Amino acid sequence: MRAAVLAGGLGTRLRPYTTILPKPLVPVGDRPILELTLAWLARGGVSLVDVCIGHLGELIQTYFSQAQTIPAGLEVRWQWENEQMGTAGALALVPEPTETLLVVNGDILTDLDLADMLGFHRSVDAALTIATRRSRVATDLGVIEHEAGIVHAYREKPVLEYSASMGVYLYEPAALKRLPQGPCQFPDLVGKLLECGDRVAAFETDARWRHIGTPEQHAEATLGLGDD
Repeated sequence: MRAAVLAGGLGTRLRPYTTILPKPLVPVGDRPILELTLAWLARGGVSLVDVCIGHLGELIQTYFSQAQTIPAGLEVRWQWENEQMGTAGALALVPEPTETLLVVNGDILTDLDLADMLGFHRSVDAALTIATRRSRVATDLGVIEHEAGIVHAYREKPVLEYSASMGVYLYEPAALKRLPQGPCQFPDLVGKLLECGDRVAAFETDARWRHIGTPEQHAEATLGLGDD
């Protein structure tokens, strides 16, 4: 299986860590995020990974050339973003795949079973499958439901539940061909696929997962991946 890791972002919300380090090198425990991601991909049967880098990318390349922590049997190629290409646009840098491409955001950690996701993706004949996880968000306010100024419901501090994208995707080559020239954000690409009648699927899982976008989320991940 081929994969791509999107690791070219600025990581501004993770400052001060990302003032001197690119986000993929921020450690969780004693290993950088990207090192943990590559190990997970290798365990899942991935043999070739294109890592899209930009901000402080030289440090990423230097670390892996010196640390020699890339798993045996996993080939890693570096693809450079000369400008910020967005959460989907960077995939235009990846040499055109002829098979399903696994894409992973460079700021997440998970133990998602890739074989299960791939089996689902193929069973529904999707152009794009998004890994999702049920998330709950507590609100501190009373929520009023009304129409034309007339209240028909009032909920005090409700807990909202929704399917959240985990930052793990399976793309068919046909979906990648929908990418426009230049920068593109993932929600815009999903909209384009739906507009064109392409099938977009959601693979819901209870796999352990952490998004490491802020210092608070980093602290949670450091305490233990998946301690929900």
